Amino acid sequence: MILYCATTNLGKLREFRKAAEIASCEVQVVPGLSAIDAPDETGLTFESNAILKAEYYGCAVPGYLFCDDSGLEVDALAGAPGVHSARYAGGAGDAANNALLLENLTGVENRAARFVSVIALVCDGRLVETFRGTVEGAIAPGESGPHGFGYDPLFYYPPFGCTFGEADLSRKAHVSHRASALKLMFEYLKDHSNSIATYRNLPLRST
Repeated sequence: MILYCATTNLGKLREFRKAAEIASCEVQVVPGLSAIDAPDETGLTFESNAILKAEYYGCAVPGYLFCDDSGLEVDALAGAPGVHSARYAGGAGDAANNALLLENLTGVENRAARFVSVIALVCDGRLVETFRGTVEGAIAPGESGPHGFGYDPLFYYPPFGCTFGEADLSRKAHVSHRASALKLMFEYLKDHSNSIATYRNLPLRST
């Protein structure tokens, strides 16, 4: 089965395709995505932003497309950076976001945090369902590891005994927030369809 996605983030795309491989599916980027103006992410929740993006880009391709909205929630910062994770330092990039997060946690003992991902699945631009995945961890004292992207070098995952930045993609693909949400989506498609030909008949969810 082929599903379209709309992302220019190569790190996300690698994770999408790794999860799809596990589910024996194929993920393709929307043709001509770079020429399509991105929508303003005005939602106050991961779910609302994921739906906004999926419905917007879903009109550009026939059939099924998914978009995710994801980020980091830190308990000591009242859930920040949350939906602003990618723009936490004003759009200055991953290094600046990580530096600001560490600065804001200076002297803070409670480092509990979680990654959250919500994926919205649409058919011909109309919402089918959303899927939420989370993974619990803590913010490390400093960056560690060459793998991943975003806050991965700061996100310490106790079962691995290391940060996501130190874990390779094959390990992360089984436990990450994004992988969990994708797994739920692929299970939903499998449970609701007996063949590829029937996928377009999945029930639509009202927004």
